[in-house]
Amino acid sequence: MKRALFVYFPGCEVLDFAGPLQAVHELNALAGEPYRVLHCSTRETAKAAQGLMLAQLEPLPEPSADDCIFIPGFPVNRAGSAPRGLNRWLRHAHAEGARIFAVCTGSFVLAQAGLLEGRRCTTHWKRTAELQRRFPGVTVLTGRLFVADGRITTSAGISSGIDMALDFIEREHGPLAAAAVAREMVVYIRRDGSQRQESIYVDYRTHIDPSVHAVQDWLIANPERHATLQDLASIAKTSTRSLTRTFLKATGISIGAYRRRLRLEHAKRLMHNPELSIECIAERTGFSDARQLRRLWHAEYGKSPRAERKSAASWA
Repeated sequence: MKRALFVYFPGCEVLDFAGPLQAVHELNALAGEPYRVLHCSTRETAKAAQGLMLAQLEPLPEPSADDCIFIPGFPVNRAGSAPRGLNRWLRHAHAEGARIFAVCTGSFVLAQAGLLEGRRCTTHWKRTAELQRRFPGVTVLTGRLFVADGRITTSAGISSGIDMALDFIEREHGPLAAAAVAREMVVYIRRDGSQRQESIYVDYRTHIDPSVHAVQDWLIANPERHATLQDLASIAKTSTRSLTRTFLKATGISIGAYRRRLRLEHAKRLMHNPELSIECIAERTGFSDARQLRRLWHAEYGKSPRAERKSAASWA
C-alpha cells in the first residue's frame, strides 16, 4: 500500500490540507484503499491558522519513493517559516524519490527547503511576486492553477489544492476515478492555466439518470472501442431510441458528440508522449485513422496536433 503523508506545522491553513485530504479519502472509499493516510508533524500537536488544534500527529516517517507528500500553506507574514526539521525531512524525502505536492503558500516551504531551485512553480496570486523576489532561482508562473515540475507540484490559492489533487488522481488512477471523486465532492475537474479549464470527464454529469451515467462511464473507460448504439443501449438496459432521447435530455449533447469529445481529450493526453506517433494515437483513441484525428482536432482546438506536441514539449 502506498502512503499519502499529510504534513502539518503551526499556522498551516485548514482548507489547504482539508481539500486534498478529502479527495484522497474519497478515492480510498471508491477504489479499495490504495493509500494509507498518515497525519505527520515535527511535533505531536499543531495549531492551524484558523485556531483548530491538530493533535496526536505522528512523527515524520522514513520516506520512500512510493510516498505522496502534501504540504499546506501558511500566512507567510505572520507565521514566518516552517520548522527546520521539516525542511531537512523534505530534502531527504525528495532525494528518496517521493512526490511532493504544495498547496498555496506551501510553495514557500519547498523553496525554503531548496527544492524549487531551478524549477517552475506557482503560489497564491498575492504572493507570486514575493516568492520570486525571495527566491530568484525559482521560476514563478502566474495565472496557473497548479504547476508540475518533475516530482514536485505546486498549486495556487487554497481551493486549487483540490484541482491539484484531482489531477494527481487522474494521472495515477485514470480519468474515471478522478471524475468519480469529483462527483462525490461536487466539484469540477479543472486543468492548469495552459489548458482548457473544462473537463469532458465531469462536464455533462450533473444529471441524475443512472442509465446515462452507466453509458458515460463505459465510454470514458473504452475510448478506443467502436460500440454501436445498440451496444450502448444494452449497457443502459433500454432501447436505442429511448437512449438517444434520454442522453440528449440529460446532458444537452448527443452521444456521438460526447464520444468525439472524449476521444479528443484522451488523444490530447497521449500527445504528451513523444514515443507515440499520430497514427498510433488515432488507433488508441478510436479514430478511423490519423487523417480523421487531425481534421477533428483542428475543428475542436483551432490548431494541429503537431502544434499541441510542440506546446507540450516546451513545458516538459
